[in-house]
Amino acid sequence: MKSIRTILLLLAMSVSLTACGKESVPNNESPPPGMSSTKPEQKTIPSENSNILIAYFSVPEDVDTTGADAVAGASVVVSEGEKLGNTQYVAQLIQQTTGGDLFRIETTQVYPGDHDPLVEQAAKEQDADARPELATQIDNFDQYEIVLLGYPNWWGDMPQPLYTFLEEYDFGAKTMIPFITHGGSGASRTVETISELQPGALIRDNALILSRNDVAASAGEVTDWAEGLHLNRKNEEKRR
Repeated sequence: MKSIRTILLLLAMSVSLTACGKESVPNNESPPPGMSSTKPEQKTIPSENSNILIAYFSVPEDVDTTGADAVAGASVVVSEGEKLGNTQYVAQLIQQTTGGDLFRIETTQVYPGDHDPLVEQAAKEQDADARPELATQIDNFDQYEIVLLGYPNWWGDMPQPLYTFLEEYDFGAKTMIPFITHGGSGASRTVETISELQPGALIRDNALILSRNDVAASAGEVTDWAEGLHLNRKNEEKRR
């Protein structure tokens, strides 16, 4: 069954991940009124005061964006001349709004920058139920009460490094809020999977789910969503 599934996945490679799983390559936009034009800045882990962690997995493809206002591809957004992965872009907007700490989930193996090899590797990892080794760790994980977890939908599921991440840490009774980029399949069952992997955590039911076609124009939507969580307010009360 696994070999048949792998063949079917690879035959559908040029269509499926574009339609149901990868990060997107939407057009870039200027920040909306009221949003800072300064590119969100990534904070360094750890921060003494923050109880909010924004952990994300993002693999931007190696596409040529030189001199382009609009980018045609599968996984990047151009923001102020810098190429960012879709999920990375969304994570930075959330960080700018909530003041939480950013943490990029990275693996020891390097994912291919070209579309077809990346799609093939993602399919093989899922077929093998792989647990890629993580290259980055969180030493102060216990200090965080709220974890916003970001990832692209790959082949109707989380990328396999997310499984490694969720199995390496004990989320206990932390509050978890997913944010997901997709190419047509929405969140699939990924939120339910997170709940199964971390049964003690409180999984909020208001996940942010963004189509790859909407990411570049999503600054206002992402900011409104993050503000609606009232996490920065809770964080400030905790510091007093």
